[in-house]
Amino acid sequence: MGKLSGKVVLVTGASKGIGQGLAIGLAAAGAQVAVNFKTDAEGAQSTLASIREAGGEAAGFQADIGAKSEFEALVDAVCARFGRLDVLVNNAARTRFGHVFEITEEDFDDVVNTNLRGPFFGSVAAARKMQEQGSGSIINISSIAAKLMIPAHSSYTMAKGGLEALTRQLALELAPSVRVNAIAPTATSTERNRGYDPDFDKKWNAITPAGRLAYVEDYVGPCVFLASEDAAMVTGQIIYVDGGWTLQGFTPDMSNFDFAQDRERD
Repeated sequence: MGKLSGKVVLVTGASKGIGQGLAIGLAAAGAQVAVNFKTDAEGAQSTLASIREAGGEAAGFQADIGAKSEFEALVDAVCARFGRLDVLVNNAARTRFGHVFEITEEDFDDVVNTNLRGPFFGSVAAARKMQEQGSGSIINISSIAAKLMIPAHSSYTMAKGGLEALTRQLALELAPSVRVNAIAPTATSTERNRGYDPDFDKKWNAITPAGRLAYVEDYVGPCVFLASEDAAMVTGQIIYVDGGWTLQGFTPDMSNFDFAQDRERD
């Protein structure tokens, strides 16, 4: 019996990175987990296998959450499978680094649809179910980039800033039955980030007050807290899990980072 026993949680973008870590961690806390993925079916199966091997219950759901109709259908499918939806974690994200003069309309739409448009319509769909049940929790995954600017990150920063404003707005409009909060991660040791630069971890370790960058596991505790009844009086809040990075906001030398993969990855 865990802190989230009896709760059904939907994690978007749970086939890799932070989303995968959150899905596994939430399941370990007792939740039944809906693992969403867009194209990475293999990664989603890895997430499901990790949850099931640990004795948890989970199911996979393919959907492009940047499309309103697909996100709404996803919420319906999760409720059909598990009978309810208690927690939505809006984790799926897209980054397309580049100077503001280099951002194309395709870049803009890709980033905004996934990081902001999808969470808006998905949260509304989930909130309808949660209000019928009488309770629920929506957790948005933002970024340190919404607080202190990072070079070549304009569309992403804009979208995450909008997501934080949406967090506060929905917290007000959906109270008292549905709580809405956000977690803002710092630079995190993931395969994708190390693909930008093999020294990604080392460079961010050096400029983070905590002495290291984050690992996906660092976000599990805050997410479980916000999903649980321990956070019954917490809504409309942005929790920065950043090892103190936003206290000073230095970025490492990013001149050699390879951002070309952002247009190529699934």
